[in-house]
Amino acid sequence: MLPTDKVHLGRKDTVMATQRFLVPLDFSEYASQALDYAIKLANKLSARLTLLHVVQSLPMGGVDMGVTLPYTYIQDLEAEIMESLNNYLERVTAAGLEGEVAMVHGVPFHEIIEMAKAQHVDLIVMGTHGRTGFQHVLLGSVAEKVVRLAPCPVLVARQPTVVSVA
Repeated sequence: MLPTDKVHLGRKDTVMATQRFLVPLDFSEYASQALDYAIKLANKLSARLTLLHVVQSLPMGGVDMGVTLPYTYIQDLEAEIMESLNNYLERVTAAGLEGEVAMVHGVPFHEIIEMAKAQHVDLIVMGTHGRTGFQHVLLGSVAEKVVRLAPCPVLVARQPTVVSVA
């Protein structure tokens, strides 16, 4: 369904556009949990899911050094990524939902935001590693950047933490 497709709710005068959710996946446990949230919510709202993986370029040296990865390595990597994405998509279709997969190259937060804009996404559902302190300073937070810059609401799913009751 396209963003212009309509779903009729119980009353004749109530029409709601089909929801589109974007679920960025880095194949971590956190992303898997976010997909579970997205599937549950999508079932309630009859939403369509787009599963996205962003391949971040690895710095291999200066531009003038001519260092690149072999083409066959990149092809093999992309084939593995698509296989993993399709495995996640099976979870979506097994839940009775429609969806598709996408793989792009670039900076993760930027590509997530661009995909959300291009597909007129209603909600981004993503996981977070919950890094703090020095790790957060070094690695940044894709989720944090997406929350700040996304053109739509963002649901960030965190792994539950064990809290001792004293």
